[in-house]
Amino acid sequence: MREINVQEIETAVASLLVRANKILPDDLRGCIACGKKAECEALPKQIMGSLLENLEAAKELDIPICQDTGMAVLFFEIGQEVHITGGDFEAAVNRGVAKGYTEGLLRKSVVRDPLDRVNTEDNTPAVIHTRIVPGDKIHILAAPKGFGSENMSQMKMFTPSAKAADLEDFVVQVARDAGGNPCPPMVLGVGFGGDFEFCAYLAKKALCRPVSVRNENPFYAEMETRLLERINALGIGPQGFGGKTTALAVNIEVAPTHIAGLPAAVNIGCHVTRHAEMTL
Repeated sequence: MREINVQEIETAVASLLVRANKILPDDLRGCIACGKKAECEALPKQIMGSLLENLEAAKELDIPICQDTGMAVLFFEIGQEVHITGGDFEAAVNRGVAKGYTEGLLRKSVVRDPLDRVNTEDNTPAVIHTRIVPGDKIHILAAPKGFGSENMSQMKMFTPSAKAADLEDFVVQVARDAGGNPCPPMVLGVGFGGDFEFCAYLAKKALCRPVSVRNENPFYAEMETRLLERINALGIGPQGFGGKTTALAVNIEVAPTHIAGLPAAVNIGCHVTRHAEMTL
């Protein structure tokens, strides 16, 4: 049995959220650079160049890459041989969120209630997902999520009679409906299967997979490629001004489901679909 103090978790959460908000994963930055090269028209090429300049400016000035520093979403894989000591786990996670957003000078966007809209002033509470896994380590994945893209996400409960083509059409329609609202070029996390809430979880988790990695199942890997081509053919383009680069990647995750259902969810991420991870 290995002991990990909640202070370590608090510190790690704070660090990861600041890092995720200031540094875009290299593979995603590479997709933006490739998108710039792919554009033929002057305006979309210029916009893609401006997105790259923004990333460099954020790095140079040590500031967030987007003004919406998101709601803190955290995925924990906790080894079953870990003993967490020193206090309450979720309280420590939220202290880490508060520390990261306050000391990191990140915008605080969380309200305490969906209707009274009073800001909590420290971006807590976080959305926390935990899994118990073999081993004696804790893996933390931080994914701050802005709501310009989150608001464009959709879910649909298909019946088992739906075909792969129906699911693909749904994903493309979600991108079409989103238009320029989620600050394209976007990343689409897609979930198929599970039940109502787990399907949405799959879509959110799919956004955290490196955009350079395709689904390990060749059937879904081919679907990812096909969907990316179809979405880019919509012509929405960078920031919605037209062009070839509407999406940077489509990531699909799947799970077993009930014989009577076929849930599908699309979680949209903007061109700065942020995430950072660490193992304690």
